[in-house]
Amino acid sequence: MTEVTAQPLLIVDDDATFARVLARALSSRGFEVITATNADEARALTRRHHPRYCVLDLKLGDENGLRLIPELQSLVPDMRVLLLTGYASIATAVEAIKRGAHDYLAKPVDADAVVRALLDGDSSSGGDDEVIDAPDVPLALRRLEWEHIQRVLTECDGNISETARRLGMHRRTLQRKLSKHPVRERPDSED
Repeated sequence: MTEVTAQPLLIVDDDATFARVLARALSSRGFEVITATNADEARALTRRHHPRYCVLDLKLGDENGLRLIPELQSLVPDMRVLLLTGYASIATAVEAIKRGAHDYLAKPVDADAVVRALLDGDSSSGGDDEVIDAPDVPLALRRLEWEHIQRVLTECDGNISETARRLGMHRRTLQRKLSKHPVRERPDSED
């Protein structure tokens, strides 16, 4: 296993149970873990501890983790941010990377995957020349719809009413679509 020097790692998640379990697992892997349950607490802890790493949830109650990425990195410019979400989409992943996240993982996630994502390329010379392969099979229509909704929602900073207006659908219809789990990319794949 990779040796981690005891640099602070900030976990920002409004799910206290998840944060506690992840904190315990990452502490056992050599990180000095501090936790926050909201954006204000995350800013205060970042100012106080200057964490090298941050595991950030996309949805923090009414707040959006995407908005917090550049704020935290303005406080600690070399902070490596890993964005976690239970609502994975390509649009959100792209937006997270644009805002400064180093990686993006969908929940549920195990501690080893978090450590790999945080430390991957930590000592290498940037990943700008990394090429992401396009999928061999085109995305299903329902998945494309989900991706489009997520992209527009991100453009609207999470504002449901504005997103519904831009998509030309009723607000309740959009909320119903968002309450469903993301559509699998390849529904006919074998597990």
